[in-house]
Amino acid sequence: MSRPVAALLLLICTMLWGFAFIAQKSAMDSMGPLTFAGVRYLLGGLLILPLALWERRRRTEKLTGVNWAFILAMSTVFLIGSWLQQAGLATTTATNGGFLTGLYVFFVPVLGFLLFRTRPHPIIFVCVPLALIGIYYLNGGGLDSFTEGDGLIVISAVFWAMHVILLGHVARATGLPIFVSAVSFLFAGAVALSLAFALETPSWEGISAGWIEIAYAGILSTAVAFTFQAIGQQYVPPANAAIILSAESLFAAIGGALILGERLPPIGYAGATLIFLAILAVEALPPLWERRRAHVARTTN
Repeated sequence: MSRPVAALLLLICTMLWGFAFIAQKSAMDSMGPLTFAGVRYLLGGLLILPLALWERRRRTEKLTGVNWAFILAMSTVFLIGSWLQQAGLATTTATNGGFLTGLYVFFVPVLGFLLFRTRPHPIIFVCVPLALIGIYYLNGGGLDSFTEGDGLIVISAVFWAMHVILLGHVARATGLPIFVSAVSFLFAGAVALSLAFALETPSWEGISAGWIEIAYAGILSTAVAFTFQAIGQQYVPPANAAIILSAESLFAAIGGALILGERLPPIGYAGATLIFLAILAVEALPPLWERRRAHVARTTN
């Protein structure tokens, strides 16, 4: 797969995730965060399980203990990030949720260096601040009021950053992006639903009341979007992928405008422009720079 196609898959992810903030927020009216996460991820995992098993059968080599250790670590941070984000949305707005989740664009290059000693391309040090400023302006240049829910989502951004890093590593190491996605969905769904019966009061009535939100989150935001992420991240470095995925905040704001009647403040359009400039720069400038270096090397030799 070419890198531009991989980047397009990641951009589709951001659109589906951005609109999902509306569904995630609405679902909290009828069920708890663990209940929603559990049903959502079990649905998404079961939907892609046949394709995941087909992909697994095509691989002749067995997965090593190290592979499974990374898959478990990735699935665990995925569960924690989802739980914290969903719990945070119970007491904050969808717009704030999209804005604060986007903070993982900062954590990815930092954690990538600490965990794997991965040195990002220098353009990252320009595009990360650009994307962060864009996210900040997209929200109107501030938060209405910082709540406990906002704090939970900030913490979840750290786990989403770890998920981006580990998913890219696992997908490249195993060559099984759909299989590892299915494993993480089923693991997160089973654990979340088990915890829900211990900490919440799941009911069929509550789940039925939020079936539209569950369907969107389970099918599009989970089965489709996270699988696209796993495929795309095989070809895009984690720090670059995080900047592309930061457009999630933009689509969250668009979803709020289309579905909830919210409107971007004038400064929000400037923020949207900065996000897209960061995405364009992080994907277009490195290959142009490499071609220029190769051309200069040829002409000087």
